[in-house]
Amino acid sequence: MIATRITAYAGVLALLAATSVFAEDAPAKSVTPTFGAVLESSGLTLNGYVDASYNHLSGEGLFTSGVANRVFDTQPSGFAVQQAAINIGYQPKEGFGAFVNLTAGNDADLIASYDAMGKTAKFDVTQAYVQYAGSNYTVIAGKFVTLAGAEVIASPSNANFSRSILFGYAIPFTHSGVRATFAAADTVNLILGVNNGWDALKDTNTAKTVEVGATFAPVKTFTIAASGYFGKERIGGLVGFGPEGQRTLIDVVATWNATDALTFVLNYDYGKQADVTDGESTPVDAKWNGLAGYANYTISDRWKVSLRAEYLDDKDGYRTGVMQKWKEVTGTVAYLPTKAVELRVELRADSSDVPSFVKSIAAEEVAKSQTSVGVQALYKF
Repeated sequence: MIATRITAYAGVLALLAATSVFAEDAPAKSVTPTFGAVLESSGLTLNGYVDASYNHLSGEGLFTSGVANRVFDTQPSGFAVQQAAINIGYQPKEGFGAFVNLTAGNDADLIASYDAMGKTAKFDVTQAYVQYAGSNYTVIAGKFVTLAGAEVIASPSNANFSRSILFGYAIPFTHSGVRATFAAADTVNLILGVNNGWDALKDTNTAKTVEVGATFAPVKTFTIAASGYFGKERIGGLVGFGPEGQRTLIDVVATWNATDALTFVLNYDYGKQADVTDGESTPVDAKWNGLAGYANYTISDRWKVSLRAEYLDDKDGYRTGVMQKWKEVTGTVAYLPTKAVELRVELRADSSDVPSFVKSIAAEEVAKSQTSVGVQALYKF
């Protein structure tokens, strides 16, 4: 019996010894860090998206003035790569950093700044700036997106496929200059900047535009942001010649997160271009104002819906080329099969108080309304 136990113990010890030897002889498994982990450890961020779409308009996509009546989805019918964008940033909480936002696709030509228009070939340096961050302030210098508006250039950050009237016809897209943001309190940010004006990489004149802004969040569920732009601009738009006049824009956006799933947004714009003239009459102030409302509801992790209603009163025809009151209503359903993919279907109806929409160029038909269907596929990385 004793001999048997000794033999068993000896076998166990031999097995343990062999296991130890093999464990020591086995090569250590190397762990290769992921690309994302390398970027994170270096402080760099890299992300982007691709926005592909199909759009169908009931008309030609033009006003009787010849101005496009849509911002990005301008094709009467067809497939398009609206945007393929990449963002690269090094933005520490304190010290120097930089950010670059590059955009390719159909939308790139439309958002291009003055002195880049016609040269972009479906490519645009949408943002490129250096920054310095302190304990309660940040200063950026270069090219950056506007403070104004509830909607933005980047497709994934909007709830609908098509951009709003106010986004395309009431406010600028980008600015080139300097902007400082101060955290005056936990609930208040103040913004002050100087730039070349509306959508001008190279200034169209010698005058500069001043931007001021403030955001106030009295409670976690409610935020109000106000911004203003004041400076002389060419009356003829993005051209380097012709008469100038003072241009003013006041923009207010209020956001209320009623629940974790339901958000309401209200956006108001008032604009004025001074000294507008046709060369034969006394210069006048051209004014425009508009209001947009949004209701966005997240049904589940996979489904979202959005409703937008808005109007623009272009009383002097300065922004659209037609003296009109332009309205639109848009409904969007979004499905997210994965966190990286979002599919949207949109129905939109536009109307005007005058027959401003070109229904058919060949038949010389005009109408007071236009409808559209849009399908969008977004991939985010």
